Amino acid sequence: MTELARADRPLHDLATRLLAVAERGLPAMLLPEGTGFVFTRAGRRADDGSVRLEQRGTSIRYAAITVLGARFLPPDRQRVVLGGHTAEEFAGELIERLPGVRNLGDAALIAWAAAETAHPKLSDALDRVTALDEPGRPQYTVEAAWVLSALAAARGTLDVEDRLKSARDRLLRARTGTSPLFPHATGPGLNPWYRAHIGCFADQTYPLQALARAHASGDDPEALAAADACATRICALQGDGGQWWWHYDARRGTVVEGYPVYSVHQHAMAPTALLDLAEAGGTDFSEPIRKGLRWMTDVPELAAAGAAEPMILDELGVTWRKVYRGDPKKAVRAARGLITRVAPGLRLAPLDGVFRPTAVDRECRPYEFGWMLFAWLGGIGR
Repeated sequence: MTELARADRPLHDLATRLLAVAERGLPAMLLPEGTGFVFTRAGRRADDGSVRLEQRGTSIRYAAITVLGARFLPPDRQRVVLGGHTAEEFAGELIERLPGVRNLGDAALIAWAAAETAHPKLSDALDRVTALDEPGRPQYTVEAAWVLSALAAARGTLDVEDRLKSARDRLLRARTGTSPLFPHATGPGLNPWYRAHIGCFADQTYPLQALARAHASGDDPEALAAADACATRICALQGDGGQWWWHYDARRGTVVEGYPVYSVHQHAMAPTALLDLAEAGGTDFSEPIRKGLRWMTDVPELAAAGAAEPMILDELGVTWRKVYRGDPKKAVRAARGLITRVAPGLRLAPLDGVFRPTAVDRECRPYEFGWMLFAWLGGIGR
């Protein structure tokens, strides 16, 4: 935040504003018992222009991400955000629920939160991750990255070297040929053939973050170089308006489909990964970070359509989730994914004229604010 204040005071003020929105919004996302979080808060706009928010679902994954971010707040403010708990106490609540967790990514995030809060049951959390991470079985790239981040965080407390090396090697092997980008899964079998070449933005940021953290925790130049190469490519592909694009051809390192543009990518996920990379000794991508953050108030898609709707609603404690095309059943993404499988580089440009990205998804999820706190307050050394 100090560096951001020196480089661009208005953007520093924007980041400060967003952090205040996060602290205002997260308590409203707590479940009634205060030991979990909803999946989302969805907004409905009334005829008079007002917005009504309703809570939907639950998510242990989002609760773990919130702990990872909230731990950087002072203890009294942690208790406000986490229903009367400190981050360590809340991590303990999540650990107690691990026997019923069946998803590797959920377990990895809980273990990561346990490691970062120095919870005494960290070993139990990692054992659950190991039990769910069947050797030789392909995993979704994001979840494999969270496994590595959890192990890197635990490195100073427990002997995790064998597991860490395996998790690190799995990520590095997932790439296709010489491409610096990551596909959606670490091996075949999880995705249909026509989408096997696609990797989303999360499939890039979480691996590059995990590999940077692996290097920071134990001197791994190969991991750092892979993280740097991935970051270099997604920054080169960043939109003119600061957009972090959604889907990539992981074989060729090109954009398949740009939309939706997600707020969490702009204000949290890209800063989290790229700041961790810089602090691990990688390239400093401060300018792309600032360019992406600026999108939150200078949204070119909405400006071009003459729409004045803001993406940040301070008084409600939400940031709207995304700007998207409004195409039925994500038709543009599906068409471009299929056509680039057989004809790499073909864009089907007429679709841009038919389906313009002017729709706003009025929804806000806890993890968006968890990563926002992590990005601007935390990280490896921040």
